[in-house]
Formats: sequence, structure tokens, C-alpha cells
Amino acid sequence: VILHASNLFRGAVPPVVSFNLGSLGFLTSHTFEDYRQDLKQVIHGNNTAEGVYITLRMRLRCEIFRNGKAVPGKIFDVLNEVVVDRGSNPYLSKIECYEHDRLITKVQGDGVIVATPTGSTAYSTAAGGSMVHPNVPCMLFTPICPHSLSFRPVILPDSARLELKIPDDARSNAWVSFDGKRRQQLSRGHSVRISMSQHPLPTVNKCDQTGDWFHSLIRCLNWNERMDQKAL
Repeated sequence: VILHASNLFRGAVPPVVSFNLGSLGFLTSHTFEDYRQDLKQVIHGNNTAEGVYITLRMRLRCEIFRNGKAVPGKIFDVLNEVVVDRGSNPYLSKIECYEHDRLITKVQGDGVIVATPTGSTAYSTAAGGSMVHPNVPCMLFTPICPHSLSFRPVILPDSARLELKIPDDARSNAWVSFDGKRRQQLSRGHSVRISMSQHPLPTVNKCDQTGDWFHSLIRCLNWNERMDQKAL
């Protein structure tokens, strides 16, 4: 639901109130059974000094280039992550990664994920990345099954400007997807430029931002859920 709402707006996004209808619901702190009461509190206030709780969720602005020239109509605003991977090709991906036009590394593996803090608990976490609170202004750079023992995920500031390029000597083409959709092929010489979008997505929470996030971690991902040890 939230990802679909993000796709509808390239520019400014109005506050989004989302209700969990039975799926994982990591971003939906409201339940549909309580929609009347919750909507009333959102519209009229929740009788607290803080008012309505809103999280400004950072998005990524992504643009596809062909041999250094922008491809018309290929601009996307991403809430969770942009993924460049090898698709069905049997060869390892070879992806050159630039930050502000400086080559920082080459990915040789299944691919790479660039995620927002909101997307840090999705595909990036499954690939070994950190889980980051949505109020932290940053990007996550997470390799997918890299052919290297020393290639660890890193966290970059939101001022970073990344470019993921398929070099001319790559063994095969790659594929790119934006929030798991709009998947398309990247041929040699193609690249994806990624920066922070100027238009975050505001979501209305049921409680404060930190409490809402930890509640979702425990409810949806069973974060650190274990039996307590008995006293000695």
C-alpha cells in the first residue's frame, strides 16, 4: 500500500494513513478494525501535546542513463530500494560504483542494493545490511552475494550521489528494479544515478516514530525474540 502510494507521486506527497489488511504490514501501524477511531484522531488530533505522529520517509531519485545521456522518461522516486542484479544471466554481475563521479568499487556478484532507511528492513536486511531508523538521513549500500570475503555493507550520508554503471567489459547485461517493480534491462554503457529525493513520503503513525519502529521490528520480524534465561 505504502509503496503504491509512493509510486503515485513524483513530487510532494500528502500525509499517508495506511491500514494493515492482513499482510506483513511493517509500514502499516493502523489496523482496519480501528479505522473509524484512528481517522478521527488523525483529523481532529489525538489529545496529546505532540499532536499527530508523522515520519518523513526519505525517498531516492533514480535516473537511467545511456552512454552518459539521460534516457527520456526514466526517472523514478523510490521508497525502499533500487536493485541492480544479474537477473537470469549465469555470469556474475560486474557493476562499477561511483560516488560524485569517483570510482569507489566494482561489484562482482549477484548485484547490489541501494536502500533508504525505510527499505533497510526489507531486501537489504535479507542480504546482510543494517536495520536503520527512518529518521536517520542516509543510504545503505548492500552487495548481494559478492564474490569477496571483505565486501561488507556500508552506510552513506544522504548527500551521496551514486552511479551504478555496467562497464563495456562486463560479461553480460544487468537488470534494475525500483521498489521491486518497473524492472528493465541495463545494457553495457547504461547506468543508474541515485541521489536523495527532495520529496519524502510522510506517513502517519499510531505512536511516536521510535516506538512505532521498534514495535514493527518485534511484531513483523521477531527482532531479538527469545526465551529469558532462568535466574541462578
